[in-house]
Amino acid sequence: MVSARPALARALRWRHAPLVAVLAASAALNTVALAHNGYANTFYAAGAKSMLGSLHNFLFNSFDPGGLITIDKPPLALWVQVASARVFGFSALSLLLPQAIAGVLAVAVLYWAMVTPFGRRAALVGAAALAVFPAFVAVSRDNGPDPLLILLMTVACGAALRAIESGRLRTLLGCAVLVGLAFNTKSLAAYLVVPGIAVAYALCAPGSVMQRLRRLAAGGAVALVVSVVWMTAVDLVPASQRPYVGGSLDNSELGLAFEYNGLGRIEGQGGAHGAIPYRSGAAVLTAPNPTGGTQAPSGPTVATIPDLSGGLTTGQGSWAGAVGPLRLLDSELGRQGGWLVPFALVSLLALALAHLFRWRTGSSDPELPPARRDPRLAGVLVLGGWFLVEALVLSFAGGIVHPYYISALAPGTAAMAGAGAAFFVDQARRQRRLALLGALALFGTVAGQSVLLERDHYLKWLPLLLGACAVAVATALLVPVLRPRVRLALAGRSSTWAVALLLGPLLIAPAAYATTTWLKPVDGTFPAAGPHAPAGPGGLGLEGENPPVFRSLSSYLSSHRTAKRFSVLTVSSVTAAPLILMGQSAAALGGYGGTDPAVNAAQLANLVARREARYVLLGGGYSERGGNQATAAVLKACPQVPTAAWGGPPFGPYSFVLFDCAGHAAALRASSV
Repeated sequence: MVSARPALARALRWRHAPLVAVLAASAALNTVALAHNGYANTFYAAGAKSMLGSLHNFLFNSFDPGGLITIDKPPLALWVQVASARVFGFSALSLLLPQAIAGVLAVAVLYWAMVTPFGRRAALVGAAALAVFPAFVAVSRDNGPDPLLILLMTVACGAALRAIESGRLRTLLGCAVLVGLAFNTKSLAAYLVVPGIAVAYALCAPGSVMQRLRRLAAGGAVALVVSVVWMTAVDLVPASQRPYVGGSLDNSELGLAFEYNGLGRIEGQGGAHGAIPYRSGAAVLTAPNPTGGTQAPSGPTVATIPDLSGGLTTGQGSWAGAVGPLRLLDSELGRQGGWLVPFALVSLLALALAHLFRWRTGSSDPELPPARRDPRLAGVLVLGGWFLVEALVLSFAGGIVHPYYISALAPGTAAMAGAGAAFFVDQARRQRRLALLGALALFGTVAGQSVLLERDHYLKWLPLLLGACAVAVATALLVPVLRPRVRLALAGRSSTWAVALLLGPLLIAPAAYATTTWLKPVDGTFPAAGPHAPAGPGGLGLEGENPPVFRSLSSYLSSHRTAKRFSVLTVSSVTAAPLILMGQSAAALGGYGGTDPAVNAAQLANLVARREARYVLLGGGYSERGGNQATAAVLKACPQVPTAAWGGPPFGPYSFVLFDCAGHAAALRASSV
């Protein structure tokens, strides 16, 4: 008798072939031409290099080799990059590949999370929608924390659905641990999955109401403990024995997590677009006069000083548009992730109405589980809840919202789009209202995509194709409803091809946008996709006149170094980062934004007196914000190093000026009085 194993193996291979194709496409989008991104976000790259050289720096998430100030984000994503660099050697690719891999894994995990509640067809389409989500691809090609955050949140949702299905406490606690780890990746952003998970478990899990609530309380406690254990440990260490917490005003990791990286980004904290102060204190605004004294510099005014640290912008901004319900479709957030939002929103509405109707009327199908225990309801609450909460936060947050933040909306959007496509195809013949909602989702999404494409003058032929496809698919959905005797391919029993025909054309535009990330280096600070997205310089993140200036400065510091701890101190981490990547022991007096009170005049004086620091470089990126007390003291107390001596740039407002503070500790200390 012929064994059935070969036939079974072939069947399994064919069954999983579409998923393999989706994962291969995701891997290609995330890795093709990845090397031209260089170190991408040099702030994080420099931090990884600093942590690689010291266990103390690793544990405290230090930005600089000397352990002066920390990265202003939790450490988990950086720790993964450091582990990669430890195994494969420190290089740009060893830092970028973990994020690219995390992006592919998130696609696979979303498929796994969707299979049980929505079925294989919906899961496959949802995975494909996530793989081509433009902002998700852009961040997966960067070295920021977002890909790991999204992966952990997606795994947490999948674990929550398994916990709801089985009722096992250990599975729910595993979900809580994942949420806590996500918190240690990007703070409160991780908690946006919690409302959906909590509501779904309280409503759909087995057991009595009190049993479910007790288990939820246990899960919440575990998530909270995992979230704050590292931060609490750091805060308990005396400030003199650890780096200053970058981004905070009180030198506290907990304060950083819940203020600057938390509620402040929703409530409209200082530093957001339109609220950045421009003042002196970290740059030379008067030029040396050959006859003595100083003279006012020529050149642009403070209000038009360019960001000396930024990428090569080509028409797309780094801030979301006006707060409101249409923000996800505006010119910034929309082109990064608004392509399937209308379809996902209508799908969520249709799925919710269907379950509400079933709940009120009871099930007429004895093969279906009770309404409360329906895994599809749990899927809608968990994944749809994530989509809805994330969409509301992005739409109405009054603080810092960069367009790449919409990458966190990708799994929820993809899940609802995939589930909705399968649902509309399966239910169209049975319920007229659902067929009409499916047509509404289709035409609304085509209209939204057409507007986005018209704004960018991109793929001008695509709206006509999308319109024709929408008419054909809507006809296939509606004709059997209006004429029950007529049966078309999309009516009745769902099939993979039918679902693909419904949603497939809507993936063309986001996929095309995603592939534009292959054409130019990513902007490491504000990663984005699209034909008009900002480009980064690649390499060490230097552009314009800066590469020769930094090389000359590095050479000068190497040949004149007398300080034991820091070869140079800068205003902002943006300026220090390329120097660290060049091998210098640089650090930033004011953290990433240049204004953190990390070092005051007396502390800088102590560093100089102990010969731990000598040179200070003022000017450059973010120096227009005014610096801090230490940078102001340098202007008063330390002499300039002649530009010709170290190869600095021609003088201009906020340009680089090097100061030598050796022997001036007393003057620095006196300047703070």
